Formats: sequence, structure tokens, C-alpha cells
Amino acid sequence: MFESLTDRFDGILGRLKGKGRLTEDDVAEAMREIRLALLEADVHFNVVDRFIERTRERCFGADVADSLTPGQQVVKVVNEELTTILGGESFQVAYSSKPPTVVLMAGLQGSGKTTSSAKLARWFKSQGRNPLLVGADLQRPAAVDQLKTLAQRLDIPVFSAPESAVESARGGLIEAQQTGRDVLIVDTAGRLTVDNALMDEIAEISDAVDPDHTFLIVDAMTGQDAVNTAEAFHATLELDAIILTKLDGDARGGAALSVKEVVGRPIAFASTGERLEDFDQFHPDRMAERILGMGDVLTLIEKAEEVFEQEAAEAATQRLLEGTFTLDDFVEQLRQVRQMGDLSSIVSMMPGAPKEMKDADVDEREIDRVEAIVLSMTPEERIDPEIVDGSRRARIARGSGTTPTQVSNLLKQFKEMRKAMKGIAGLGSKSKGRKSKAKKGKKGKKNSNKGGNSRVQPKEAPKMPKIDIEGLDLTLPGR
Repeated sequence: MFESLTDRFDGILGRLKGKGRLTEDDVAEAMREIRLALLEADVHFNVVDRFIERTRERCFGADVADSLTPGQQVVKVVNEELTTILGGESFQVAYSSKPPTVVLMAGLQGSGKTTSSAKLARWFKSQGRNPLLVGADLQRPAAVDQLKTLAQRLDIPVFSAPESAVESARGGLIEAQQTGRDVLIVDTAGRLTVDNALMDEIAEISDAVDPDHTFLIVDAMTGQDAVNTAEAFHATLELDAIILTKLDGDARGGAALSVKEVVGRPIAFASTGERLEDFDQFHPDRMAERILGMGDVLTLIEKAEEVFEQEAAEAATQRLLEGTFTLDDFVEQLRQVRQMGDLSSIVSMMPGAPKEMKDADVDEREIDRVEAIVLSMTPEERIDPEIVDGSRRARIARGSGTTPTQVSNLLKQFKEMRKAMKGIAGLGSKSKGRKSKAKKGKKGKKNSNKGGNSRVQPKEAPKMPKIDIEGLDLTLPGR
């Protein structure tokens, strides 16, 4: 969603970072370009004006740190101000001292409320909570069935009463109290537009369950309409936070950069895909760094920790360095990487990744082909690819729906990777060996006078105070 904005910032700030000295005209020109870039990204004009004013004042007034060039100082200021308009700090969910913690989900029809309710339930479950979903959307056909289908995949129960939305919410609260559920998520009905009937129903549900948190689900692809919707709901419900959906879309992203400043409520969560796993807490500082092309290492690490088991990953790394890494290990690693999400989004989180790599169209079908090739091999061939000859290669190609050339390319790349990693491990062991030899050599120089290797041979060893020469380098020139 922020690719075009990232490209604009990269060009603007890149020119500043290349200068050893910045004039007022340089900063003014950069601020003008940043203002234009934000307006083109559909950011609210009041938000843009306040952002530019604060950034300009800090760029002119801030003392440049000794370790930073002026251009880097401007990047630092822009990063901090972007973090501010995105919310400053991450939203922290507070739990009720008397369970259940009630979460009310509101929003327009089509914003992704029902799916977000299931995703939020999954997030609470990953935090060690025991959630219950309430289907209070009785307006849209099959809305409750959709919620039950999603919840079944998560092994989370759903409560719904056919009488009315208010009774469903009230009954769900009683059900949660009786069954020991500590989080209650109420999925409410939406409308195509904000109207009195919608607001009245949500207000009644809110009065019935007295929610601890009221989240508004906003479609990030609707631009400034998302901000207007948030303002209308906030006037009726007193929102606690926003959940942005479709953040992986190709819209301009102005809603994410505007909603906190305009409505005064932070973004709590963001949905970045269709899968139930594509749902994370929203971190303003990390998003600002991604917009500026700095990557998002912390989110990447968190995703990896969810997928990779530490002991298994360490064992695979050890086999890779020892040169015993097999094609079975290779496929298992590929599968776990794919569980982290879309490969393009993973690349975008890598700091320092070239623009060409980020813009590359990653065809995940190529990974499917790799997996098919490996699975068409026998166990012996996966352990020792060297035994794959022409006839075996043809058999593997037929079994995987590929060509012998593709099989050969995969085996060649795998062999080169394994050889390279083994070489890296060898470099490490050689450096250790050199250190130990050097240490032994230094110890052996203590009595080097006996061998005549010293330039000056005293007739009689003088009495010297006892000193520690363990750390001294006594190697003679040319030795």
C-alpha cells in the first residue's frame, strides 16, 4: 500500500543524505516535495500541514549530532514525525479485572468486520486467552454462518440468538461468564452508509454489554471516506481504537496516516491479507520505518518465532554448516518460510534490501515446482543428490511435471549452496586454529634466548623483577 510513497521518500531523502551541508533552500525544497507526496497519497490536508510545519521547525532548529550528517538528521526527524502521526506508541489491550473482557466490533458493511472478529479471536488465543465470539450481525444473510465457519478453523465457540442483535450480545455475555471465557468479541451488523438505524442498534448493544474496548473496522482502501466514517462512529460510540483492513491492497494509504490525527484514536491492529494469520498489532514506529524504506526487522523476527521452532532451526543450521543439509531439510525450510506470509511482504521487511528485489514479482509457483521436484525423488536421492544421473533426472522430471533441465538447475544450485555454507564453516574453524597456534607461539617465545633468536645475547642474565609477558608479542621482525 505504501510502495509509491516509499519510492517518493527514498528519492527526496536520498538527495539530502548525499549532501555534506544543507541550506534553508534545500530543506524548503524537500518539505515541498514531501507535502506533495503526502497529498498524492491521500493524506488529510490538515494532517499534512501540521506534519510539514513540525518537521520544518525541527529541521531548522535541531542541532545536528556530531555523528550524523545533516541529511541523516532530516531523515531522523521525518521518521519521528511519521511515527507521531501514525499514533506514536502501540496500542496496549487492557484486560478487565472481572472477566470477560468485552470487545465490540463496529463498522460499515464490507469493511471486513466478521473476518476481523475471527482474526482478533485468534490473536487473543495466541496470547493465552480463552475467547468467545458472538454473532450479532443478523442483517446480512449468512453472516453468522461465516463467523462459525471461521471460528471452527480456530476451535473457538460462537454464540448467537436469532431473536435480535441485542439479545445475542446479552446472551453471549452470560454464556461467557458461565463457561469461563475471559474474552468476548461481539460482531455487529453494518450498513452501506452511516445511518440512524445502524447507530441506534450499535448504541443499544453497547449499553447491553458495556464493552471494555470498542474497535472500529475501517477499510484502508476507501481513503478519506475511512476517516469520515471513523469520525461519525466516534461521535456515537466513543471509540477506543481502529482496526485497519486490506492494508496489503494497492490503494494510496492515506487513511492509515490520517485517522489518528483526525479522530484522535490510535490504530490497534492491521489486517495484511486474507488468511486468518495475516493480522498483527499495529506498531507506528515500525510502519514509519517501512514507509521510509528502512525495513521492519522486529516484525520479521516475531513472524519467524511463530513459525520456526528454535531447536529444530538450530539443528538445521548446524547441518547446513557441516554440509549434511539434505533436500528434505531444504523443503522443510521453504515450507516454514511460506508460513510467515507472502514472500513479497517478507522481502519488504528486510532492511537494506535493494529496490529491485523489493519490486520483483515473486512467483510462489516456482516454490511449488521446487517442492514437487524434491518430493519426486527417492529418500536416497534427497540425502545424496550426487547419485542422480540422466535416467533418474528424467524420472524425477516426469513425476514433478517439470523438465530435466529444471531438475538439473535445482540440484546444481543446492550443491553450490551446500558447498558455500560448508566453506563458511571451514573459515571459522581455520581462524580458531590460527588463534590457538599464535597463542602457543607466544608462550614458546618466553625462553627464546636459549635458541639464540634474540638480537642481544647478554653474558649473564641480570636479575629482573618478575613480570607477566603472556600478552606481549615477542616475535622478531622477519620471523
